[in-house]
Amino acid sequence: MKKAVLFTKKKNNVVRCTACNHFCIISPGETGICGVRQNRDGELYLLIYGLTSGVQIDPIEKKPLFHFLPKADVFSIGTIGCNFACDFCQNAWMSQCTKDDTIECPPLAPFPPEKIVNYCIKKDIPIIAYTFNEPAIFFEYTLDTAKLAHKKGIKNIYISNGYESKKAIDLIAPYLDGINIDLKAFTEEFYRKRCKAKLQPVLDNIKHYHEKGIWIEITTLIIPGENDSTQELQKIAKFIAEISPSIPWHITKFSPAYKMEDTPETPEETLHRAHEIGKKTGLKYVYAGNIVSEDLHSTYCPKCSTIVIQRDWGYVKVANLKNGNCLKCGTKIEGVWS
Repeated sequence: MKKAVLFTKKKNNVVRCTACNHFCIISPGETGICGVRQNRDGELYLLIYGLTSGVQIDPIEKKPLFHFLPKADVFSIGTIGCNFACDFCQNAWMSQCTKDDTIECPPLAPFPPEKIVNYCIKKDIPIIAYTFNEPAIFFEYTLDTAKLAHKKGIKNIYISNGYESKKAIDLIAPYLDGINIDLKAFTEEFYRKRCKAKLQPVLDNIKHYHEKGIWIEITTLIIPGENDSTQELQKIAKFIAEISPSIPWHITKFSPAYKMEDTPETPEETLHRAHEIGKKTGLKYVYAGNIVSEDLHSTYCPKCSTIVIQRDWGYVKVANLKNGNCLKCGTKIEGVWS
């Protein structure tokens, strides 16, 4: 447990959490929507500081980040809780356990910031990913770790729903090198009904992260009958392209999970249609996830169509890329390459 840095005090020992765009008003003894930020006598505390529900070493491509140090190992760490309540959550056993009485929270193990960074130094791991559940809710834990990692030359990335407060973004920005943001749909109705959140703050934050110069990739889990219409996919692609056509868009296949176990998985033809929409809209880099398709996993030069990074289900080969440029025609391939 540690005193939070993102909150303001109100009357009668009530506090307002400012970690995310819910801006929860929390009475003494209560927690916010996430279930892990608690008011204790007029002060806000992070209950899970330095505690993890699991860690593992992943390839960067699994996050997914395709334009960020290809083939690099990532130290992935998460805790419990979430500021969203997505009906389709793939990690409900850890993210929803703080507010869903039908789920028992997993045991937590101590893994303070110093231990994380020292482990990465010892194992020569160049990146730390704050992932599995929403990093905004354990912000102080991520901030302290990222500061230490930054001093040691280790990069930091968020895997996020994009609901951080502007203040949180501004505080973490000097130490954050990349982020993958879930843009789950393009209607307020979907976000309200399926996520118990709002769309507009996510759109605003994508723009803000880009303005901060943090490398962004965006993921949309395509759910049949929910966010898979051609019109909606066009709106998502257009929104991304208007910020920058160089932002990679990952379109991934839905598999039945949590409260949507009766929803069918995404047909592969839907992913092919979404990929075509993204390319026609002007996005340079569109990738399909959770399907077997080297063509839709690999990176191609947007000018000469030469394959520069070849990928297929764990196989990654940097083929025609040097110093961020296509070896055949010299075109810049946007990303973080060193």
